[in-house]
Amino acid sequence: MHRTDDGGTNTAGKEAALDATQIARQASMAVLAQAQTQELETFWQQWPQRPEFEVLRGPETGLVMLRGRIGGGGAPFNVGEATVTRATVRLADGSVGHSYALGRDKEKARLAALFDALWLDEGRREAVERTVLDAVRSRLEKADAKMRDEAAATKVDFFTMVRGDN
Repeated sequence: MHRTDDGGTNTAGKEAALDATQIARQASMAVLAQAQTQELETFWQQWPQRPEFEVLRGPETGLVMLRGRIGGGGAPFNVGEATVTRATVRLADGSVGHSYALGRDKEKARLAALFDALWLDEGRREAVERTVLDAVRSRLEKADAKMRDEAAATKVDFFTMVRGDN
């Protein structure tokens, strides 16, 4: 906290740090949601000193309603439902990790929650970023680049030819 001139306290610095951490966590959870189960299993098997943990919730599968807007700004409407699996775990040190992933893969949800809990520990955060998240991001970027290249290969340039004055 920072003292202000009028003797009050200002929590803006603390809130900004929390916001940055929250944004970084959301980004890491998004990457974990896109990871493949086999990737997460491999990372977990190779993780040094795997901590003890307990499953607090799930993994359990349910439905979420997808909503959309016409033109991005129109009235919201229900597009349909998607299957989502969620899990919550607590490590022995008290860190609680959560995950939500499209589909019915309960093992993926459990492992993603474990890595989220590990990410919360500042002492292990860098290892999770470097070992797990960077590898998944790299795979996703390569797949995205391949898809962009395949789409670019089908691009057609249309142009108008002028035949001359008649």
